[in-house]
Order: sequence, then structure tokens, then C-alpha cells
Amino acid sequence: MMSLYHPVKIGSLELPGNLFLAPVAGYTDRAFRSLCAEEGACFSFTELVSAEALCRSFGKYGLGDAVGSVIASANSVSANLVRRGDSEKYYAIQLFGASPESIYKAAILLAPLHPDALDINAGCPVPKVVKNGAGSALMKDPSNLGRVVEAAVRASRESLGSVPVTIKIRSGWDSASINYAECARIAVEAGAQMVSLHPRTRSQGYGGRSDWSHIKDLASRLKVPVTGSGDLYTPEDALKMLKETDCAAVMFARGAMGNPFIFCETRSFLETGAWEPVSFSRRIAAALRHLEMLSADIGERSACLEMRKQFCAYTKGFPGGAAMREKAVRAGTIADYRLIFEGHEL
Repeated sequence: MMSLYHPVKIGSLELPGNLFLAPVAGYTDRAFRSLCAEEGACFSFTELVSAEALCRSFGKYGLGDAVGSVIASANSVSANLVRRGDSEKYYAIQLFGASPESIYKAAILLAPLHPDALDINAGCPVPKVVKNGAGSALMKDPSNLGRVVEAAVRASRESLGSVPVTIKIRSGWDSASINYAECARIAVEAGAQMVSLHPRTRSQGYGGRSDWSHIKDLASRLKVPVTGSGDLYTPEDALKMLKETDCAAVMFARGAMGNPFIFCETRSFLETGAWEPVSFSRRIAAALRHLEMLSADIGERSACLEMRKQFCAYTKGFPGGAAMREKAVRAGTIADYRLIFEGHEL
């Protein structure tokens, strides 16, 4: 069959393929993004980063020195949110905020990191994000959404070499306000060069089924690439979305957690019609490598605590996984994690 794996052009950015890693708060740290890139993720997005927080924390250093100061602090939470992963060739930094001025200033602060794109979060449903008008709350005010995108585009032109600005949205705030088409149109008119759509409403959260017909509709309306997200857990899901919606790319979120191999598996399926799941030992080896890279970024103790939730995803569905996860709750060192795997071939 004809392969649905193909390059994607986002403004001036040319990507080798159409399998993307979504921004997932608490999961897509730079270590995990790096693993996914090694396994075939063509483009990845950082966790959402608060524009207001960046401006408060680092604006005092001045636009030229702020991020240099951040990068120099290896244990800085902000640094590890926004730094490129060791194996990431193409990545975008995702910002959230309701103030165009803060988005503009934050984007300029990030210029020394040389991201390949800036992404605006207009889809996060979490209360602490939406209460200030950011995330999916931007879809309740499409005119401000447009101003936020315009501010990012202006910053990109002035300080980031005109890297593309993209946006991730939902179908709407709730079932009574399905306005993804309007919001996408406004974003593109403001300069967005790709729209990613998670076709659930904010009120749905992550429950129920995503409505892929919204992705198909949006792809038929826009001249810029549309990336589809929502309920992608297997290579078969990706093939189905690409066929049914005509989207330019698919974006794995929860389906990639604990399984960076979803990208190479999906590419194989799109190109050959077949794929082989990786072994448990290979997945656990990836988990340990993830832990070691994360430890190098934030310290062993913090990495071991952070890895507990990641570990749940890596061991899900495998025999003995529940017992391993119970032990992981008490793991405080890399050696503790290695002991958990004794008896399993790595």
C-alpha cells in the first residue's frame, strides 16, 4: 500500500516525517523527548510553559542574558522544561498565557535556545491554567487568541529568525460552543503556520471519545497543515486517523507514555503494513535510560521521585508490572530501580 508516512512543511520548517510527540504536562521532559526522537518522533513539543512565570523569573536579567542564566542552572525547572533534548533535531517550545505582552516577552527570552517553532497552548483544560484565561479558555475569547498568536509571531520575526508559530486547540469550551473552525481561522490569519486539534471540548477533559470528524473538517478548511490528536494508542490508530481525516500529521500523547517505540512501530506500519511490538526487556531498558538522563538533568533523588509516574506507564500491561509498580513507590535511587528489575532479562 502507499505509505502515509511523509514529510511535513510548516512555514520555513521542513520535517522529515509526520509522526509528532504531543506536549504532555509532567511527562514530556527533555529526557523522554530525546528517547522519542531516537525512536522516530519527527517533531516534539515541550510541556506547556507559563509565559508569565518566565517573565517574572528571568525578565530581570534582561532579554539578552535571561535564558543563558536559565541554561546554566542544571537543576532549574524552567531550564529543563525549555531546553532541547540531546537527540532532538526538531522541537517546539509550547507557551501558555492570556496576555499578548507576556507571550511576546517570553518568546524573546527563549530566543537563545533556538527552538524550531513556538507553539501556543489553547487546549489545556486544567483549572489552574484556564482560571486566568489561558489554555482552552482562550477559545472563549477568539479575538484575544488572535492577539496572543500575533504577539508570538512578532517576537519570532524580531528575535527568533522567523521560526513558525503553531497552535494547539480543542473543539471548543463545551458542547454548546464548538468553535474550533473560527479559532483556527483567526489563529492562521494572525500568522499561525500549523494548527493541532485535539477534538474534545474543555468540559470533556480527557474522557469520552474524541471526534475525528472535526479534524477532517478543519483539514478541509485550512491551507496550513493540520495535525490530529486524540485516542492514538497504536500504529493502527494512526493509520486510521490519517486515512479518515486527511490530516498532515498525527500527534501521540498518552499513547506514547512509557512507549517511545510507538514512533518506529507506526512508521513501520505506515510504510510496510506490518509492525512488531518491542519486548518488555527493551521497554525497561528504555525506562532505566530515561531515569539516568533525567537524573543528569535534575539530580538522582528528584529524578527517582519524578520517575514513579513514568514507571507506571513503562510497565503497564506486562506480567508482574503491578508488583514492580508497588516497589517503585519506595524507590529512591537508580540502584533501587535496577533491583526491581532483577530477574528480568535486560
